[in-house]
Amino acid sequence: MLKDRVALVTAAGSGIGRAGAVAMAREGAFVVVTDLREELAAETLAEIEAAGGRGMAQGLDVRDDAAVEGLIDRVAKDHGRLDVLHSHAGIQIEGRAEDVTPAQMDSSWALNVRAHFVASRAVIPHMRAQGGGSVIITASNSGCQYDRGMVSYATTKHAAVAMVKQMAVDYARERVRFNALCPGFVDTPFNLGFEKQMGGRAALESYVADTIPMGRWASVEEIAEGILYLASDRSAFVTGLALVIDGGEIL
Repeated sequence: MLKDRVALVTAAGSGIGRAGAVAMAREGAFVVVTDLREELAAETLAEIEAAGGRGMAQGLDVRDDAAVEGLIDRVAKDHGRLDVLHSHAGIQIEGRAEDVTPAQMDSSWALNVRAHFVASRAVIPHMRAQGGGSVIITASNSGCQYDRGMVSYATTKHAAVAMVKQMAVDYARERVRFNALCPGFVDTPFNLGFEKQMGGRAALESYVADTIPMGRWASVEEIAEGILYLASDRSAFVTGLALVIDGGEIL
């Protein structure tokens, strides 16, 4: 599906980011794996190479505009193209308005919205020059519904979905596609905020079993299938989509 394509993934050191990077490499892409913790990026690259895939690993703080822009420019120059950007980094902070500090809201905005904007803005000229590309921004099904006691998370994820739709319509004629990946509950450490908000692991497990229509967590591999779809030509006529993969929770 992605033979000879070049992809860059942020926060690819674990969870959904790692699964998506491995899946894209399996389908033939050269994958630039980045993470705040470089050793985790290296572990993802080792998994890719063990399966016969190709890529490179690098530490990256997506809050550093110059570093993000420089890496995107360098990858596009070194490989002659950059076909897929999966901007995946994010943060989950629990709490209602009185529980979340302005500094915490700023942190949520910086990672869940602004970092995606900076990466998207940097990749657009390269994708335009090569005749198109796919930008995937990880939001959440929380960007399509509202979660009790998660004001910073739901607010910023809604903003990310809105930004995706705006960029999609702005760049559709240039064949640069923007789509939002909106997972529901996947059993990764990222759910710590929801776990705290719900009152512990047992309460979260109960919520997943009782409230989600399919009655279970998603696997990272199931979310990776959505990433492959949005990255590949199978979604060539798809832009501005909020792809919700949540076992029916949003219903």
